Amino acid sequence: MKTEESLSRFDSLKWIVVFALIIVSVYANSVYAGASPILKAIIGVIVGLLGIIIAIKTRRGAAVWELAKEARLEIRKVVWPTTPELTQTTLIVVVVVVFVGFILWGLDSGLSWAIQSIIG
Repeated sequence: MKTEESLSRFDSLKWIVVFALIIVSVYANSVYAGASPILKAIIGVIVGLLGIIIAIKTRRGAAVWELAKEARLEIRKVVWPTTPELTQTTLIVVVVVVFVGFILWGLDSGLSWAIQSIIG
């Protein structure tokens, strides 16, 4: 069984490979700008997946992957609002924003009038 130290020994090399894939794919995309967009998209997805797979094999990549899986589990636990609750909350926010807008408009108009009467 490999130890964690031996697994992470090549992490730097793996990250170099991932960044090299990104740089090469961006360069190839600019060189082959006239190629079929579908072909470029397919190759981009394949290279992107390859980069993600390599990155996940590193210690930090595995930690990020684990975090993403835990976040997905937490999102499933969220109690999402119903449509009536969402509509009611949205209307309350709109009313408050309009109300505060009128207050700010009134303060601005009042201060403008006061300053103009002072200045002349």
